[in-house]
Amino acid sequence: MIYPLGSTRPPCPKEVEIVNENISDDYKEACLVEQYSKKAAAALARRCLQNMLHDQGIKKNDLNKEIDEVMTKLPSHLSAAIDAIRTIGNFAAHPIKYQNTGEIVEVEKGEAEWSLDVLEQLFDFYYVAPEKLKVKRGELNKKLQATGKPNLK
Repeated sequence: MIYPLGSTRPPCPKEVEIVNENISDDYKEACLVEQYSKKAAAALARRCLQNMLHDQGIKKNDLNKEIDEVMTKLPSHLSAAIDAIRTIGNFAAHPIKYQNTGEIVEVEKGEAEWSLDVLEQLFDFYYVAPEKLKVKRGELNKKLQATGKPNLK
């Protein structure tokens, strides 16, 4: 059966799409598959995070080291959450087992959702908020120039 896929998640911000299509494509795909496969959504969220960190100039030989580097550069509410994306993504990509039962750890609905929530907050931090600030500063600087005053510092 073929039918159009849809998502209840917010669309990828245009600021992200303009800067890095790979990030926006991974996010959109994760949102589309979330209702069908929590593992796929979590793995795509992990990939999206790594691409976002690379876009910010953070490139190590593995995501864990990249997260270690960026944690001090983020607000505490984000630094406390980004390693969860990596961990949940690892549950999706690798057959990690519970020590006591030997069962494979599955990605749960709330975990995939949380990964996407954190990505959305990172989008705002890295792309949306700086662009809004740039626009607002530009508008105010035009006003200042029209009055003969110096631009904002």
